[in-house]
Amino acid sequence: MVSNILVTGAAGYIGGSVLAALLSADTHLPTKNLFAAVRTEEQAQSLGSLGINVLRLNLQDEKEVAEAVVQNEIDIVIHTASSIDARLAIHLIKALGKRHDITGKDTYHIHTNTAITELAKEQGVTSFIIGVPFVYGTGAGQWKKLSQNIPATVKASIALKTTYKFDEDSNFAAVHISDLADYYVLFVKKILRGEKLPSGEEGYYFSVAHEASWWNMTQSLAKALYARGLVTEPTAKIWPSDDMAAEALDLPRQFVRLMHTARVTIDYKSGYPLDWHPKWDEQRLLANMDEEVTATLQYDKGRTTLFDALN
Repeated sequence: MVSNILVTGAAGYIGGSVLAALLSADTHLPTKNLFAAVRTEEQAQSLGSLGINVLRLNLQDEKEVAEAVVQNEIDIVIHTASSIDARLAIHLIKALGKRHDITGKDTYHIHTNTAITELAKEQGVTSFIIGVPFVYGTGAGQWKKLSQNIPATVKASIALKTTYKFDEDSNFAAVHISDLADYYVLFVKKILRGEKLPSGEEGYYFSVAHEASWWNMTQSLAKALYARGLVTEPTAKIWPSDDMAAEALDLPRQFVRLMHTARVTIDYKSGYPLDWHPKWDEQRLLANMDEEVTATLQYDKGRTTLFDALN
């Protein structure tokens, strides 16, 4: 089955890595069938070097989105742009619905927002929800290379000459960006082969490769930073206050403790129905913490947090 695929947020951390994985995977997908949605001309020029179709697309404009999807005959949307603003997903699903009505072809929407499942059903669009946990590692995209949490901790540690942790440990679900990108590619491969996957209300998937301890991670980070002479001690200390943590990590005070102390337990291996075999686990994360430091020093371009869209 030949389909045109649109990746939104293609200049972002996840979207760029998914796009790179699609280009390198054995999907036998010609570049003429691959579309990337970006916001700026600079991003468009950067991604244009890949030989794919690049669209400067305002996802907040319902009419513009509909025209882009219908005119470019998009059948599959991998929506990695903001999950905070549900309007973006709504516009894409309605556009795919129009495409379905015009051609009778199946259309697919892959996203992280559970609020759009019923709308997709109404529009005749097959939807999949991928739950994305804590993501780490250096992105493979053309534009944004860094995740959020670890680089923020690296920058705060360097600025304060000390690596800090909260007085409570937490176990969090995690995935390396390369494993997450492979997860998306598996979805695309199965769709292109015409395989039937649970979708809609049954189409919830968890891209969790492993769990990790925040204390273990900050301790490994402290050692890596100390070896470079960037902090004064090779051990992580307790944050003196939530206010100090919020300011240093550039996060809202009401969220900073919860984000670093919440305990999440997931039977993550039950989320492997796609024959997904992630290559990274907690041990590999901890052993390669110096790579996170290197990436932050090399690619940090300023403030990029989860809450930017709210400010």
